[in-house]
Parts: sequence; C-alpha cells; structure tokens
Amino acid sequence: MKAKLERPRRGFFWASLGLGATLTLLGVFPTETGSSAIALTAQRATSGAALDAPHQYTGPGACSSTTCHGSIAPMTINRVKQNEYSVWIVRDKHSKAYAALMGTIGERMGAILGIGKSEAAPKCLACHALDVPESERARTFDLTEGVSCENCHGPAAAWLGPHTERDWKHEDSVAKLGMYDTRDIIKRTERCLTCHLGNEKKYVDHTMIAAGHPDLYFELDSFSAQMPRHWKDSNGEPDQPDGSDPWFDVREWATGQAVQLKQSLVLLAERTRGKAWPEYSEFECYACHHSIVPAEGSWEQARGYANRRPGDPPWNVARYVVFREIVGQVDEAGKQNLDAELSRVNKLMSELNPNREEVATAATKSARLTGEIARRLIAMQYNAALTLRLLQRISSDSGNISAQGEHCAAQAAMALQSLYVAYERNDKFQDSQQLRVAIGGLFEQLQVPSSYDPNRFSRQMKQVNALLR
Repeated sequence: MKAKLERPRRGFFWASLGLGATLTLLGVFPTETGSSAIALTAQRATSGAALDAPHQYTGPGACSSTTCHGSIAPMTINRVKQNEYSVWIVRDKHSKAYAALMGTIGERMGAILGIGKSEAAPKCLACHALDVPESERARTFDLTEGVSCENCHGPAAAWLGPHTERDWKHEDSVAKLGMYDTRDIIKRTERCLTCHLGNEKKYVDHTMIAAGHPDLYFELDSFSAQMPRHWKDSNGEPDQPDGSDPWFDVREWATGQAVQLKQSLVLLAERTRGKAWPEYSEFECYACHHSIVPAEGSWEQARGYANRRPGDPPWNVARYVVFREIVGQVDEAGKQNLDAELSRVNKLMSELNPNREEVATAATKSARLTGEIARRLIAMQYNAALTLRLLQRISSDSGNISAQGEHCAAQAAMALQSLYVAYERNDKFQDSQQLRVAIGGLFEQLQVPSSYDPNRFSRQMKQVNALLR
C-alpha cells in the first residue's frame, strides 16, 4: 500500500499543456469566451442529446470546453475552477478505469470467472465504466470513457444547459433535473462507496478477490487527495474560495469514516439475504492469507483468539477501530453505545455459522446509530486542538489497532496521514519533518499485507505518538 504525505499541488498540472494544445487543434475545445460562449457550448453539446430523452447521460465530452470545465489553468472569477475535465482526463485514475479491464489481470480475471472479456462483462462494467441502459445514453455517450463526470454528478442532459446560467440554482438541478448532490459530504461518500465498498447490485466478493481483484478499502479524505481533487475545499459551497473552511479535511475525514461504517453495515445486512452466506470478503483476509511461520514465530498464536474459536475467521473491524476515536470526542455515551452494538455484530460474525437474522438486526441497528453520528460530525466545528487530540488518541492506541490486523493498520495509517496534513496546513508541528517520516514508515509496514507484523507496526505507531507530545 502506497501513499503520499502531501496533497497534490492545487495549481495547474503543467504536463497537461501539451494535451490542451492537442485537443484544441483537434477541435475538441471551442475557443469562444464569455458567458454566452458557455451557453453556446452547452447548447452544442446537448443538441440532439438532451432532446432525445430526459435524464440522459451525455459523456464527459459535453463538459470539456475551455469555457466550461476544460480550462487548462484553474479560474478564480467563477464559482467553479473550470479545469475539472482537464484534471480528470490527465491525472485521475477514474478516467483509466475502463482501460484497466483490458490489461493482463483484467483479461485473466474474466477467464477465471467465466464471464468472457472483462471489458464486456456487466459485473466489471458496473464500476469500471458508466454502464447505463441504452435508452439513457445520448448520442455523444461512449462507454469506454471510464468512470467520468456523470458517474458522480448524475445524467447531465437535462441540466447541462441551465446550470451555465447566471441565476442557476444548484438545488433545482438536484431536485428536478437529475443532478446528484455531491456538495453534501454524506451523499458524496455514499456515491463513492457504491463502488469502493459496493452494494447488493454491484460488489467485489471473495470469488472476485480470489480471481485477482484487489480487496476494497476506502478513506474519503485520502482518496479525494489522490484523485486529485478538482473541486473547492469549501464544504461544497462554490461561492466560497478555497480554504474558506480551513479544517475541511478533518470534517471530510470524520464524516467519511462514519458513512463508510454505516454503508458497510447496510451491505452486511443485505448480504444476509444472499444464497452464499457468510460472504468471506466481510472477514479479515489476512487472518487466513498470511505468511506461514513456525509456531514459535507466529504472532497470531502468541496473541491468541479472544472471543472466538481458534480457526474461525474474525470479522473485519477496520471501519470502526479508528472511527471510534472521533466518536469519543463528540459523545462519549454515544461511543459506549456504539461499542456495545458493534461488539454484538463482531461476536455474531466471528462465529463459524453466523445467524442471518441476528446479524441483520444487529447490523441495521448499528447502521442507524452511525448515521445519526454522521449527521453530527458534518455539522460540528473542527480546529487545531481537536485535530491534535485525534492524532494523539489514534497513535496511542497502537497495541489494539495493530493487533486487529492489516486492514485496521491501513485505516490508522491513512487517518494519521490525513490529520497530519490538515494540521500542517493550518499550524505547524515542532518536529514536522520527523513526524512526516514516522508516518511514512507506517505505510512501509503495509507493502506486503500477508507479511504484516503487528509488533513492528505498533512500534512505528509509538514513534509517531512520541513526536506528538
């Protein structure tokens, strides 16, 4: 697992200069300027597309004009940066999602799963492209463009023209014209998790992982930074400048943690109704898939198997082991309540044959509690003192987090990275460089998950904690 400890630079990615020049020469980017040109571009994009049917998908080309979202450099005179398309096509891995299906691993997975070519399989296209019904595809739509604008923002045909008008209201596009409200951090996270976690219609299960698909993990702030972001860090308000919410990253991290836990519990409850139960991807993978060593060198056996029978796989608690620290800062009684509910889910899921109905009931109740906490987290105030306390609390829980397995360690590493960067942007640590190196050392421990050693990871966490005092 690799990660960078700095946010991608907010300015223009200079390598796209060549791309912009090429696309202009090819006639992809119109050269008109001004608000009338924006409306004209939208009219061109939707002529014969928006009129085909309401709520159709037009494809990212409809957003690519330099006067819309295809600007080479970010703009400061409008409510959006206008370089969103350029950032996506040059720097965002989502634009390469469809192409990944045609690589060696993608083709091999298709053969193993018996689904034919991966690039034509609905199971794969569900997340690697925008696989909508033919009736919802405008004439400009192209499936091969990967995960693009409308995967997140919704079908553009109806609002593509109106949303360029000066008096356009975002709320109207959401309520009437099919736009998805990504300004809401809760809804944004839910949208991300439709693929980065899955739901009952599209998912990565144990069978797909065995065939070669990477296991799924997620953390909203870290993943947003790595995209990189093509939106303003202003809590979703386009009329506010970047940095208007200086602790936006912490708000995003905390809320994202809550939503991913909630959605994972919703998915767990849904899976209890499936034919194959339990679904092994719900468990801690490396409890089984770890390097085999002599008994005297086994940290798993040295630790023991608390609250479960030896040999029964443990439920993956990674989506809670770090999140519980922020819950404790908001509501200690709420943390105790959620601890009790999730302990019940954990106990049920760590049995050899979990009871479907009991798991569904416990997971649903826990999901409801987590959803209530998410709404509190998105509205609360964040500052340097809270961010520092979270860094200290997470890093001080090194023994417990490390012992839970590689997935929990990965969540801790991403959390410490996000909180460190947020704090550094607004304040400065006395030992900033040393702390940066120490957090980087956590990711080094995760490069070969099957060889993960909780003792080494715990020692590294303690180094981070010592630098935070």
